[in-house]
Amino acid sequence: MTLIDPKTQAAAPAGAPDPVTIEIVASAFRSVVDETFIALMKSAYSTNIKERHDHSTAICDREGRLIVQADMSLPIHLASMTGLMQAVLARYRPEEIREGDIFVANDPHVAGGTHLPDINYAAPVFLEGELTGFVCNIAHHADIGGMVPGSMAGGMAEIYQEGLRIPLVRLCRAGELQQDILDLMLLNARIPEERRGDHFAQIAACRLGLRRVAEIGERYGRALILEVWEELIRRTRARMKDAIRAVPDGIYRFEDVMDDDGLGTRDIPLRLELRVEGDRAIFDLTGSAPQVKGNINLTRNAAKAAVAYALRTLLDPEIANNEGILECCELVTTPGSIVDCLAPAPVAQRLNTSQRLVDVIIGALAPAIPEAVVGAANGANTTAVFSGTDPRTGRPYLYLETLGGGAGGRSDRDGKDGVQVHITNTSNLPIEAIETEYPLRVLAYGFVEDSGGAGRFRGGAGLRRVIAPVGHDCDFNGAGERFANAPWGIFGGGAGRPGRFVLEAAEGPRGLPAKPQGIAVRAGEAVTVETPGSGGYGPAAERPQAEVEADALSGKYSGGFLDGNYPAQRRG
Repeated sequence: MTLIDPKTQAAAPAGAPDPVTIEIVASAFRSVVDETFIALMKSAYSTNIKERHDHSTAICDREGRLIVQADMSLPIHLASMTGLMQAVLARYRPEEIREGDIFVANDPHVAGGTHLPDINYAAPVFLEGELTGFVCNIAHHADIGGMVPGSMAGGMAEIYQEGLRIPLVRLCRAGELQQDILDLMLLNARIPEERRGDHFAQIAACRLGLRRVAEIGERYGRALILEVWEELIRRTRARMKDAIRAVPDGIYRFEDVMDDDGLGTRDIPLRLELRVEGDRAIFDLTGSAPQVKGNINLTRNAAKAAVAYALRTLLDPEIANNEGILECCELVTTPGSIVDCLAPAPVAQRLNTSQRLVDVIIGALAPAIPEAVVGAANGANTTAVFSGTDPRTGRPYLYLETLGGGAGGRSDRDGKDGVQVHITNTSNLPIEAIETEYPLRVLAYGFVEDSGGAGRFRGGAGLRRVIAPVGHDCDFNGAGERFANAPWGIFGGGAGRPGRFVLEAAEGPRGLPAKPQGIAVRAGEAVTVETPGSGGYGPAAERPQAEVEADALSGKYSGGFLDGNYPAQRRG
């Protein structure tokens, strides 16, 4: 009997497991990555992981191919986990890898990472005595050392300034923790107790994953598991190719610009030529800018993760997220460019460029698939870092957050207000968590008026948060994008409002640069963070009057804005 994949309508290879078995075994592995994700979240110390969920979990096979990633994971972390696998397999032969080993790395230039705060873990899976795969996780540590608290501000000109670079090392050897390596990592972080807790949470998640995979192996056997993994990749690849084939053949072009690199270079272009030929989509980014001095550069791995995310969400959002998608991402870049940087390029704020690359892909494909695209999003994940000495304890503290903003208007509904978008899906930290964990007070938290772009379907609004130190002076640093170049609308939709930082100083408000560092905030002062909104979809004149009136009643929009009269396309 010939087995038919119900999604692709393609015949499965002879000897492949039956569809029911495939789904049962695949669901078992999905439960493993979901359980380890939650375990890491619940055992972590830092708010960035336990509250904001800035971490991911996955399983890879012995060739380093991604098999399954937790649904709650971040798409940008796909690049780091597959990069770590490439580093492990390039350095070690299978017979050199032992049960109980745990590998750790973070460096973008030598160990497959995308920026230093994301620390990658991988533990080998042995079934029936043979290396079969790896359980992996990654977590964003709130500080990894370097020249500024939080390791994320603008103004860093080389990766040596961004924090501790961890090459591929064994943190555990045959089950034994290498304390000297852990001590080295902790000594280079500003809050070592918090870092220790987060590292142990990652180790625990690895070991939990190993136990669960072993249980599946005992039930189904190694041979069947390998067959299922191969079939999962084959199905995803086939579905992705079918989805690409549905896009009209042609050449699609789009370009956008990054505001600045924090060190004087402004309006930095990202240019895409997308060639669709049957079931092939070739993403040519060779027209993009050379790598810049500031820390907004992307490694090629990070650029590929953005492309994979865009392909999946625009063409087949229900597709399984595994190696089959990556195999369909044909990427053409120039080494030494902003999307394929070379050492010692700084990369701490690579997320902003990844988000902008997603916007560029959306803009390019808009003529081909108008019902699937959206207006430009806040695209920045605005970084804000407050640090100082807690007057209650006399100990240092560090609060880091990347805040969400507007999501673009769509073909059938308004964009979401105040959310993380695209290749991040982290949460905005609750006020209660901020005021409980840190000597800070949130004086205001809401949406920025008139920040979502006008349109038949309006863009989502940005966030406004005002934070003040309590009983002490502190330092503020951050990084914003779309603070100068507004998020564009689509098909006649209006642009969203750019973001901004403001120091609410004793002598009066003072605007800050988009990538500030070392800003002294005295007791009684505050910092206002306003994140960008997003672009609208379709002409504002087509928005029904009842919806215009409802927007006005919400308090988030003024009458002139809803008539499409918001004039500011650029700020600063």
